[in-house]
Amino acid sequence: MSGENGAVTDQSATVLVVEDDAGVRSTLDQLLRFEGYRVRLADDGQHALEILTEERPDLAVVDVVMPRLDGLSLCRMLRRRGDRLPILVLTARHQVDDRVAGLDAGADDYLAKPFATEELLARLRALLRRSAPEGGPLLTVGDLTLDPATREVRRGGTPLDLTRTEFDVLELLIRNQRVVLTRSRIYEHIWGYDFDTESRSLDVYIGYLRRKTEVGGAPRLIHTVRNVGYTIKSQ
Repeated sequence: MSGENGAVTDQSATVLVVEDDAGVRSTLDQLLRFEGYRVRLADDGQHALEILTEERPDLAVVDVVMPRLDGLSLCRMLRRRGDRLPILVLTARHQVDDRVAGLDAGADDYLAKPFATEELLARLRALLRRSAPEGGPLLTVGDLTLDPATREVRRGGTPLDLTRTEFDVLELLIRNQRVVLTRSRIYEHIWGYDFDTESRSLDVYIGYLRRKTEVGGAPRLIHTVRNVGYTIKSQ
């Protein structure tokens, strides 16, 4: 649900919780309602799809391992059909490869179990902020253009298909052209929480962005500043 100017507020947002463990599902339901969210519950991915045909939540919290339709398969199905619903994946797996798999599937963020309540809420707030419509002039760097209003990105006139998080990282870099952004600053802005900046998740997204923006041998725009962070600039 939306507040003034179409922006979703914490108090008006609807969260779809997709979790097969009844105890965890109930705990999340109580926590989110206490924080002012509206909540819809699903016990697996198939149930979530049924709910999504009836109403449109503002974001989803999705467990990975579930019967009938698991969390990663749900993410892939939604992204294949062009659904940009913000998704936070919950996983009991702590290996980097498992987290990367969640991002590859189309999740916007992930959180390993067990997690701190404050971190979960902070990540949900960050997803809501990032999903709010944002206008403004066209942003450019070299032959790459980014439209904050339509969330469209083009390189040399060719449209690029970016996930929500890829777009947000790219927009942050372009708004700070030629400025070296530290890893901690990017994490804080995109994920809204000061968590483990040694995580590889940012590097994964930078890798995705480079792959997509350098198609056909286009010159590199996103540069690594060793032991500091990243910057974007045309040669």
